[in-house]
Amino acid sequence: MGHAQVSEQKYTVEEYFEMEEKSEIRHEYYDGEIFAMAGTTMNHNDIVDNVRSVMKGVFRPKGCRVFAENVKVEASALYYPYPDVIVTCAPGDISGTYVVKHPSILVEVLSKTSAIYDRDFKLRKYKEIPSLQYYLLVSQNEYLVELYTRTAQEDIWTYQNFENENDVIRFESFNFEMSLKDIYENITFVPDEVL
Repeated sequence: MGHAQVSEQKYTVEEYFEMEEKSEIRHEYYDGEIFAMAGTTMNHNDIVDNVRSVMKGVFRPKGCRVFAENVKVEASALYYPYPDVIVTCAPGDISGTYVVKHPSILVEVLSKTSAIYDRDFKLRKYKEIPSLQYYLLVSQNEYLVELYTRTAQEDIWTYQNFENENDVIRFESFNFEMSLKDIYENITFVPDEVL
């Protein structure tokens, strides 16, 4: 998903929230700047739906909530992005309205225009969220899923990648697993050049 800066004007967080409530399109906020969110591909949308459906089936019975694409997360006091999938079990988020402040799992589906941003800037900012346990990156053009997991040492994260359709991703903290077959159900890979 690409981003385009909306204007040179700087906005406060309060102005951003007010503008976002009235806007027909989503905008991410970073340090006074707002960026319009681009549309997505059908594969992107289907992968998000697949991931959300699996996670919702697991986490909803546990009293958690799972959101997709249209709910923002407070990554810091200066950064409000819209992850593709958010899992939160925090009581304040469960009863919240617009912003998830204590996510446990964040998922981004990669595109040609977002891959570097999601693997670099977002990864660094998401790692700063104290409640975050897992950050999942999912390619929409091939079997490729990357998982960052917070260890018992708060600032240390492990990295795993999964490239086989029979691979299973384990989220040990939640006693939960998800297969690449579930993530890529009914997906026909399309090369980036034609997207």
